[in-house]
Amino acid sequence: MELLGSTLTATYAHPRPTPTSFLPAISTMASSYRDRFPHYNLTHSLSLPWRPSTYYKAASNWPTLDPYCTRSQRVSESTMLPFVSNRTTLFTRYTPDDWYRSNLTNFQESSTSRHNSERRRVDTSRLIQDKYQQTRKTQADSTQNLGERVNDIGFWKSEIIHELDAMIGETNELTDIKKRLERALMETEAPLQVARECLFHREKRMGIDLVHDEVEKELLTEVDIILCCQERMKLYLDKAIAHLAANRATQHELEKDLSDKQSAYRIDDKCHHLRNTSDGVSYFRGVERVDATVSVPESWAKFTDDNILRSQSERAASAKLRDDIQNLLVVTANEMWNQFNKVNLAFTNRIAETADAKNKIQTHLAKTLQEIFQTEMTIESIKKAIVEKSAFLKVAQTRLDERTRRPNIELCRDMAQLRLVNEVYEVDDTIQTLQQRLRDAEDTLQSLAHTKATLEHDLALKANSLYIDQDKCMSMRRSFPSTLRLVGFC
Repeated sequence: MELLGSTLTATYAHPRPTPTSFLPAISTMASSYRDRFPHYNLTHSLSLPWRPSTYYKAASNWPTLDPYCTRSQRVSESTMLPFVSNRTTLFTRYTPDDWYRSNLTNFQESSTSRHNSERRRVDTSRLIQDKYQQTRKTQADSTQNLGERVNDIGFWKSEIIHELDAMIGETNELTDIKKRLERALMETEAPLQVARECLFHREKRMGIDLVHDEVEKELLTEVDIILCCQERMKLYLDKAIAHLAANRATQHELEKDLSDKQSAYRIDDKCHHLRNTSDGVSYFRGVERVDATVSVPESWAKFTDDNILRSQSERAASAKLRDDIQNLLVVTANEMWNQFNKVNLAFTNRIAETADAKNKIQTHLAKTLQEIFQTEMTIESIKKAIVEKSAFLKVAQTRLDERTRRPNIELCRDMAQLRLVNEVYEVDDTIQTLQQRLRDAEDTLQSLAHTKATLEHDLALKANSLYIDQDKCMSMRRSFPSTLRLVGFC
């Protein structure tokens, strides 16, 4: 049950939205409802642009009631509530003109949609036929271009095969010197690995022992020398292949070019024979936007032609290069051996220094342990003395407490009383002094314990460093390639 003055909400209070093209303005409905509900405050409730004058005139009279009216009349008038209609949807309805305009708009939109659809169907049918013919012509052109491309690749492939057969004899003449240089280059990997392993193990040193000492400097120098030797070997190896041993380099380029031509021939031949009914035809979204080409037809043909011309023109001896390689192998072997000996000497000196430091730390640690023992004994004696002095303090304080019970005039501050008071102060001061000394001794003990921990930690560091340098690094450095292996004979 609704209370008087409340607003009822019906299911038709929220009508379905209508197109905004033919909704009437609120001002068009003002004349329809202005006279039917003069008592309802439309301006206040709905903020309408018109206001009935009758309601405002009646409301304006309420505050100025007749002073001679009875009390019951005033109460009844003050408790009266304004009339509220249950038809709250009165102001959301449309006029018949709005209804006719809405129907007319729907009819016109329907006719326009049918006309546009019919026109689009005719245009679409014509477009399908045109695009079909254009697509067939485009595919035929692509197939023809692929066929021409396959013929070009086949021609250059036959030329490369012919030149490659001619280069095989020239390739075998420099194989021995090239293999020897490669063996020497491979032999340098073992010393390089040993040096790097030593550096890696020495990184496991802890604390203050992780120092950039002479051993580390020599190891880094050894790594640099080996890498430099390798770079020179690789440089001469590249020269042997690319310049003076041009037949070997050209053969490699021809083989690579031939492999590329075979792959391209196989791919383009497959593409040339693809049809709309072929197997494996599918969608590959976005592939037309990917340009994976690295050359144009002119540069593509020039690349193969240059390879063939280089193969035909570069046929020279490699005697001077072989002499240079031989000298290089001897020089690099001597450099690596000299640095190897320097590193070993640095290791020997560092191991001796670390062992000496370890022995000194052990001596200091033994003295520290002895001092810790003496300090602990001192602390125990101080604690015992404090306990003994506590007994004297208890006796003195007990005597003073008992003397406070002397009656009347006998409660005299005599010499005994004064001496007991002095005794309490003296014993208490003695206890305080002993306790302060106890705290100092405990602090000293903590400092000694810290020193002991530091020495033990440093001793562990030195032991770890000795283990790394002496057991791990030097054990690996016992094996080093011989001179014959470093020059590539073995």
